[in-house]
Amino acid sequence: MSEPSLSTGAPVSSSSRSGGDDALPVVIIGAGLGGLTVALNLAEQGQKVVVLAKRDLGEAATAWAQGGIVGVLGSDDSVESHVRDTQEAGAGLVDEHTARYIAQNSAQAIEWLVAQGVPFSPDPSGPLGLHLTREGGHAVRRIAHAADATGKAIHEALLARARAHPNVELRARWMAVDLITNRHVKKSDGRPQCHGVYALDIDSGRVETLPARAVVLATGGVGKVYRYTSNPETSTGDGIAMAWRAGCRVANMEFIQFHPTCLYHPQERSFLITEALRGEGGLLRLPGVKLEGDSDDSPWGSRFMPEHDARGELAPRDIVARAIDFEMKKHGLDHVWLDATHLGEAFLKEHFPTIHARCLELGIDIARQPIPVVPAAHYTCGGVVTDLSGRSDLPGLYAVGEATYTGLHGANRLASNSLLECVVLGHSCVDAILQAPVPQPPKLPAWDESLVENADEQVVIAHNWDELRLLMWNYVGIVRTTRRLERALHRIKLLKDEIDDYYANFRVNRDLLELRNLVVCAELIVRSALMRHESRGLHYSRDFPHTLPVSFPTVLTRKAKSR
Repeated sequence: MSEPSLSTGAPVSSSSRSGGDDALPVVIIGAGLGGLTVALNLAEQGQKVVVLAKRDLGEAATAWAQGGIVGVLGSDDSVESHVRDTQEAGAGLVDEHTARYIAQNSAQAIEWLVAQGVPFSPDPSGPLGLHLTREGGHAVRRIAHAADATGKAIHEALLARARAHPNVELRARWMAVDLITNRHVKKSDGRPQCHGVYALDIDSGRVETLPARAVVLATGGVGKVYRYTSNPETSTGDGIAMAWRAGCRVANMEFIQFHPTCLYHPQERSFLITEALRGEGGLLRLPGVKLEGDSDDSPWGSRFMPEHDARGELAPRDIVARAIDFEMKKHGLDHVWLDATHLGEAFLKEHFPTIHARCLELGIDIARQPIPVVPAAHYTCGGVVTDLSGRSDLPGLYAVGEATYTGLHGANRLASNSLLECVVLGHSCVDAILQAPVPQPPKLPAWDESLVENADEQVVIAHNWDELRLLMWNYVGIVRTTRRLERALHRIKLLKDEIDDYYANFRVNRDLLELRNLVVCAELIVRSALMRHESRGLHYSRDFPHTLPVSFPTVLTRKAKSR
């Protein structure tokens, strides 16, 4: 397989183009950074694109990203340094080839975003005229950002471009039900192929058959499988579950990153306090606790991170999250403090305006008070196995972003590598789609709901949803044991049977589809965790506390089953 390259937008041959108005579109499931990167670049090449967003177009996980995006730009930086930091954070499971390819293309990714109109925070003396910040696990300042709302700035810029492009059709409040593969086609030639997708118009309740030249999964992660998460409502593992049902491999699902610092407040359960705040000098403290021998005179309590790691607050996320979890349990705390008061009000308002304003709305003046924080499920480091062009095991099916396993994140994602992966591999995915033979579409069957009825027990969905998320939080969280995992798997299988029965007998709706996908992902997480007999990165087991000298990705395989 040839090495993918970051697309420059150069024309492709006429044989690779989609042809006339009746040609098959590429269907992209998800309207975040990965999906929009693919959509805009395909559209520029004359390819018709349909983008499905199951909620409003602005609600993708990308818009929630605060910190920034990695770019190897400064004179004090290098590709080797970025690769080294990625490998160290990934705890021995990072694919070096993947990390190097993405680092090598990081500067071009930033340049492309600038060309799309993304308003990064400026610094006339900085590379490309941009201000660069530093986050945990990075050796130098290499994070391009738009104050503390980088994802929102990126998403709004790309959405504006997509809305204006004649080759892009954006469908808000449409949700993919399942992929259409050979098992749905009566007269199939037997060769595996993704032919399209069944999609639910959430407002009308109608399921439409969408034939496609290719389908791209850009659906994000599985954060909503946990009770506490920094993720938006969209993060229900839809792409991972659909690909698994279609027979694709998934890998490294045990590595769920818990962000160390989510705001602890009864009115705000999903507000992230960016790692960049610690990068700029924020300190973690124990509320009301003074450690023996501590000379710190802060009224907010003692620092504790130096006791856990020499890098203190700038240690990788898995270390910081475990340290917070340990200290909370040790001292019986509901939260810890993130103290940024010493940075000054002017600095905080300039660099962290979103956090400053939101906390102030909730009665917390971060220039004068510490911020109460707890860890929360944040990022899925595993997912659908793909190559560096987004190809999955199923021809015609591609995936980009958090829904994938590419080898970049290993056992723990390095901060701000996620947005970079979306852009770099989004470009190479476009090249792969355009270079693939254009399929001759078979006649696809319409969605059959002739034997189903309207659900009259929605309470069952709500109950199962709550039970699953609490189960995952208590048994499959930051610290795990084999007994907890086995109990979790037993209950998940019972829940899955209940949900599958419900799915088979009632008309689909978004809540049921999301629950169906979440329970699949929960099973994949637990099965992967039970297979790893060591502690590494984001997976910590009390029964296997040591890290093995050599380890490999956890890869799960299944055969596709009929509906």
